[in-house]
Amino acid sequence: MIRNICYIIIFLCLHFSAFAEVANKIEVVGNDRVSDSTIKVYGDIDLNKKNNFNQEDLNLIIKKLYDTDFFEDINVSLNNSILKIKVVEYKIINNLILEGEKANKVKEFITENIYSRSNSSFIKSKVNSDTNIIKEIYSSLGYNFAEIEVNTVKIDNRRLDLIFSINKGERTKISKINFIGEKKMKDRRLKDIIVSEESKFWKFLSKNVYLNFDNINLDKRLLTNYYRSSGYYDVQILSDNAEIDEKNNSIELTYTINAGKRYIVSKIETSVDPILNKSTFLPLQSEYEKIIGDYYSPFKIKKLLTSLDNLIANQDLQFIEHSVSETIDGDEIFIKINIFEGSKKLVERIDIVGNTITEEGVIRGDLLVDEGDPMNKLKLEKSLSRLKARNIFAKVDSKIDDGSSDELKKIEISVEEKPTGEITAGAGVGTTGGLFGFSISENNWLGKGVKLSTSIQVDEESFRGGIDYANPNYNFSNNLLGFNILSEKTDKPDSGYENSIYSAGIRTRFEQYKDIYLSPSLNLSYDDLRVMDNASSSMKKQAGTYTDLMFNYGFQSDKRDRAFQPTSGYSAFFGQGLPVFSDAAYIQNTFSFSNYTEITPDIIGAVKFFTTFVDGIDEDVRLSKRVQLPPARMRGFARNQIGPKDGNDHVGGNRAMALNLEAALPNFLPQASNTDVALFLDAGNVWGVDYDSSIDDSNKIRSAFGIAASYLSPIGPLSFTFSQDISKASTDATESFNFSLGTTF
Repeated sequence: MIRNICYIIIFLCLHFSAFAEVANKIEVVGNDRVSDSTIKVYGDIDLNKKNNFNQEDLNLIIKKLYDTDFFEDINVSLNNSILKIKVVEYKIINNLILEGEKANKVKEFITENIYSRSNSSFIKSKVNSDTNIIKEIYSSLGYNFAEIEVNTVKIDNRRLDLIFSINKGERTKISKINFIGEKKMKDRRLKDIIVSEESKFWKFLSKNVYLNFDNINLDKRLLTNYYRSSGYYDVQILSDNAEIDEKNNSIELTYTINAGKRYIVSKIETSVDPILNKSTFLPLQSEYEKIIGDYYSPFKIKKLLTSLDNLIANQDLQFIEHSVSETIDGDEIFIKINIFEGSKKLVERIDIVGNTITEEGVIRGDLLVDEGDPMNKLKLEKSLSRLKARNIFAKVDSKIDDGSSDELKKIEISVEEKPTGEITAGAGVGTTGGLFGFSISENNWLGKGVKLSTSIQVDEESFRGGIDYANPNYNFSNNLLGFNILSEKTDKPDSGYENSIYSAGIRTRFEQYKDIYLSPSLNLSYDDLRVMDNASSSMKKQAGTYTDLMFNYGFQSDKRDRAFQPTSGYSAFFGQGLPVFSDAAYIQNTFSFSNYTEITPDIIGAVKFFTTFVDGIDEDVRLSKRVQLPPARMRGFARNQIGPKDGNDHVGGNRAMALNLEAALPNFLPQASNTDVALFLDAGNVWGVDYDSSIDDSNKIRSAFGIAASYLSPIGPLSFTFSQDISKASTDATESFNFSLGTTF
């Protein structure tokens, strides 16, 4: 027994002696570029603080020095009280050369995203990783078969030049996009949802016509979200397949979709934590009733949770969280909302990373949670959604870490910026004339989140151009502030007049009440009406120059399920223009309302109403301020050629009103036709002439019915309207067929 104890004591002494030796001196060898003191700092070695080291300590020193990426080989030993550090330094990259790429922007982007760069260490594993990164960059640009060759040129024993020889090859275009399986949706509608596009000659500026695997993954997420928003709760995008045509350097994309069942929300109930007052959440019942019986949509549930968040905020309830559970029974979904008191955590700090152009204040201005606030994941998610909605970031992510104490949390919000400039051109041709439009816009001007755009629109008788500036979060108030300048000229020699208008305006928009937005504005305009000998006598009376300063305001409520191809909900707007100063004062009132209902999965019904009135104060309403019906509100009639007529010219009226009944038929034609069809019945009127009692005020209901079709043709999107008038005035100009061709790129 005593012998065993002695063995143990001897073993422990030898173990301690071998692995916990005292160091009195540090010796560094092999270093040339990195100084002894720097190595000590990076290795966290200070004999005044710690001078006894075991093997674990030595291993930790080795790890810390390797983490610097300065050394190719490191050996640390402790003998005779000397801590010896032997290193082999990596060679240094003198110049990083990208051969085969001419575009400086691409070169800059590559160098910003790879490890290897001038004056950094040459590490073979990092170079291999950089090669893959470069291939991914070119793949995102459509060069999916780029070849990268790595070469080095020795300068001396310590330095070398690193050369990436790049053979981009040809960009791989998407020749066709197919959707197969139990998809239950038309191909054209699905193509409108995804970002990938088929290559067409008019899309020569679009990057989405080239094969991009990031876009394919985004396509799958967008398709999933779209199907789920239409009630297909368990939709599956089973696969995506890319078939390569090497001869034409193109690819055919195929998405396999299993839509599954379409579910209806059968019941919604609330489970409230006993420590909370249940009556506080009773107002949610009215929101539940709007959803029960409808097709399931995550957007509807999200909107419901937004109402719950607003209720919690209005009641000033702290640390309240909620979760949603969904139970499927047959083709019905039961939804349960759990409301409970969450953990009492506070936000200690919020860090913003990744923004090189966008000012940090722009990002913080969209956050609904601030430093010192209770930690609320829902508010954080909504903040991220608001940042994504700005359309100036490619990615927005967040990370939550522990703070300096158990009650505190740190939030890191990382963003990836993207190009925010857009160039758009469009053309339209109808039986009443042609139209051309061109615009340039920037959604993040000077990194301030400001939208700046300029546009031009030309047709046979008019020219219109303008500049618009809009800051959607002025002074971090979540209120929009905008300015605009507009010039418009109309020349009608056959009618004997020429009208020029120059205007400038300032506007704002903010949420006055829940889901109700107020948009007041001021507009200053200068109106110059010149007449010729062949002008009518009443037109000659209006000749001259006029200056107006108008105060306009509008209330808008939009409760559609989605802005693109809505299937339910409504949108309503009321606006009024009042004179502050005017040479010929007038008041204009406008109201519009649109309601959408899914009658069956194959029929989407819409009822739309529009009216606008303009009345002069002490004087008649001038020609440029008279009202007309927009062409989309009165199909079957020529543009601006209904209502009162002065000589040969339709001059518009003091009143305009239209009612539109529409039935969209998404599944009327085979999916392969790439055509959407809708039936319509339009009724309207333009009437009232205040400046000449001898002119017929044309107070008569006009109406027409017809078919509207939209076809995605090989040369661009085509829209056709076939219509037949039912009732009209003798002076009206009808139009039984109209088509337009246009595209954006």
